[in-house]
Amino acid sequence: MAIWHINGGNKLSGSCFVQGSKNAALPIIAASVICGGETELLNVPQLSDVTNSLRILRQLGCTAEQQGNDVYINSNSISSCSIPAAMMEKMRSSVLFMGALLARCGEVHLTNPGGCKLGARPIDLHIAAMKALGAEVEESGCEIHCRADKLCGAHIDLPFPSVGATENAMIAACSAEGETVITGAAQEPEIVDLQEFLRKKGAYIYGAGTEKIVINGFEKSKVCGHRIIPDRIAASTLKLWTRTASASSTALALVVSR
Repeated sequence: MAIWHINGGNKLSGSCFVQGSKNAALPIIAASVICGGETELLNVPQLSDVTNSLRILRQLGCTAEQQGNDVYINSNSISSCSIPAAMMEKMRSSVLFMGALLARCGEVHLTNPGGCKLGARPIDLHIAAMKALGAEVEESGCEIHCRADKLCGAHIDLPFPSVGATENAMIAACSAEGETVITGAAQEPEIVDLQEFLRKKGAYIYGAGTEKIVINGFEKSKVCGHRIIPDRIAASTLKLWTRTASASSTALALVVSR
């Protein structure tokens, strides 16, 4: 492993760009299909998971492209509610299209998601949330089929604050008739950013950032613009780096060589 030796001891100054949060961008990209219309997203990181999410949108019949850190989506036309297994296996967050397509089409065919190997990461909470909203869910091996003639507001009590299940429930509940209350919700900043995006799409939603989120349907917005929040992990890494670089060169060499 390479070791970098930097002569520290001098205070660093200046500014740097912090990329948009991947964990905020991915659920927002999925949520862009809850109703037809155009969506412009700014400060979207240029990462493979974003590329794969846009490929899924194009597979569904949407127009989706990324230019630098900006993403442009037109979801007026959706010709499919099925996501091939090869696309689902590319990333964990592909499961967020479950709630989005159920909200838009009333039906979705997909398989278990893939992505990083972080041990057992079941999607039972996602499925339970869809069932609570009135969806019928059939599972056959890795294949999952959800359908609902009508989604209805419900009380969804998460046994632990799953970020993905909270996001899927928030997205799907936008098209449900009546009030949906999610308790035990995840409280990360990315949940708050998703709420702000859903509001711009016309959703009546509040409570993100607390353990209780309330959704009361939405009035569809045809045009929506949103800036993705900065990546807090990347920002913390940069802050740690500048602190270390201002220290002695020996200390920095030991940190980087591990």
